Amino acid sequence: MSELIYTGKAKQMWTTEDEDVLRVVYMDQATALNGKKKDQIKGKGQVNNQISTLIFNYLKAKGIPTHFIKKLSETEELVKKVTIVPLEFVTRNIAAGHFASRFGVKEGTPFKQPVEETYYKSDELDDPFMNESQALALGIATKAELDYMWELSRKVDQLLIPLFAKANLQLVDFKLEFGRLADGTIVLADEFSPDNCRLWDLTTKAHMDKDVYRRDLGDLTPVYEEVLTRLEEVLAKEAN
Repeated sequence: MSELIYTGKAKQMWTTEDEDVLRVVYMDQATALNGKKKDQIKGKGQVNNQISTLIFNYLKAKGIPTHFIKKLSETEELVKKVTIVPLEFVTRNIAAGHFASRFGVKEGTPFKQPVEETYYKSDELDDPFMNESQALALGIATKAELDYMWELSRKVDQLLIPLFAKANLQLVDFKLEFGRLADGTIVLADEFSPDNCRLWDLTTKAHMDKDVYRRDLGDLTPVYEEVLTRLEEVLAKEAN
């Protein structure tokens, strides 16, 4: 019997007959400000599942180890069970959002090299910034593990910038999470969708991500559907 073991902001995790495999269910829920703003948005779960499936399959094909196994249905997928490393690895290619306001930088300012930030994953503490020495002091990960997760983050950035560019989208920034398999192997986990990255239209600079919801710029689902359509077209061309 499948058992619900976790409900997050946008997904549920269920057990399966295989103790090392979980079923993920994407929900039609949008949140912002660490859950302080929350709404049900029809169709969001389905399109996020589709986008994340495309991205994870693309990254897996390029050699990035992930927890993703396969898409089950419009809103469900199977993943390898992992113990999440309680850190968020944020890569910023362009100044936007909290970074721009925190440092008084004009939004849209490109960086000569990506900015890398790590945050402690805790809604109760509002995901505070955490440096390497703090992570080591708390025993969250070893120095080698932290280096490896950043190595994977950099590879993801290098792979996805040109992919999104082909879809006329600019990868502004993104957040990655990692997990440990039963044998301790670290793999990319969670999802990759406009929920955890910023995408701007290369031509118009229009927001094509969750900032549409955060900033009340319009309906979210049609924007996500446009991202999905563009990615599907690009990946279909690459497959031919």
